[in-house]
Amino acid sequence: MSNGSSITEFLLLAFADTRELQLLHFWLFQGIYLAALLGNGLIITAIACDHRLYTPMYFFLLNLSLLDLGSISTTLPKAMANSLWDTRAISYLGCAAQVFFFLFLMVGEYYLLTVMAYDRYVAICKPLHYGTLLGSRACVHMAAAAWGSGFLRALLHTVKTFSIPICQGNALYQFFCEIPQILKLSCSHSYLRKAGLLLFGFSLSSGCFVFIVLSYVQIFWAVLRIPSKHGRHKAFSMCLPHMAVVSLVLITAMFAYLKPPSIFSSALDLVLAVLYSVVPPAVNPLIYSMRNKELKDTLKKLIQLFFCQQQ
Repeated sequence: MSNGSSITEFLLLAFADTRELQLLHFWLFQGIYLAALLGNGLIITAIACDHRLYTPMYFFLLNLSLLDLGSISTTLPKAMANSLWDTRAISYLGCAAQVFFFLFLMVGEYYLLTVMAYDRYVAICKPLHYGTLLGSRACVHMAAAAWGSGFLRALLHTVKTFSIPICQGNALYQFFCEIPQILKLSCSHSYLRKAGLLLFGFSLSSGCFVFIVLSYVQIFWAVLRIPSKHGRHKAFSMCLPHMAVVSLVLITAMFAYLKPPSIFSSALDLVLAVLYSVVPPAVNPLIYSMRNKELKDTLKKLIQLFFCQQQ
């Protein structure tokens, strides 16, 4: 195979050889997928239905839930279908579409997490200017910038990835089309283009990473100076969930995309992919609602209302 045009399909990673284990993977992924749909759907419904949650923090959280729903719906349904129907194939165009939409949603989420760090910084370090700096128009513009930046970067990386010649077959050691796995199939003379593509993506992301780190350094410095124990607890409860999500996504994704080729392990690649692509959309609703009294109260009311209507 001299280039990508001669490839009509890719072969994704097979989780198991036996039918029983394939069905086990199907039910496991289905459980995770349904949990992500339910959790994020509840958060979107709660924020949309309760006017008390019409604040910048919850507006960004609503966008995060939408991005999470999209990203997990890009990868898991195809993996579930492959396990259920005992196949590994995904078409060339299907793979390109999966790469584009997954990058679009994940990069958009990364930029949105940066915006959410700015929101927490202003709320804690500049509370008197919160209404001015984070008015409704500014919030819409920042959210739109996150979605738009994700779209442009996804388009750029997808075009560059699928323009690189492929010479190493069509088998991907991953349960979805992931850029590092596709680049492993490229011809050896394309090494500089591969390295340039990954470094370009890293350079664009590093600015956001530095901004998030600096924001949290100032946030924790400000929180430690709060005299009230209740005030410190409230500030930490607002920031710790966001910090946990950012750490999980950034650390696993950066290692998956930037680890040296000498570190090759299909099991490690699989674990990293699950940690940054499957776990965050499934656990984000739990992380953000567990320490948020307003959101928990609204969710309880929605659940009680649902059961009352059923009776």
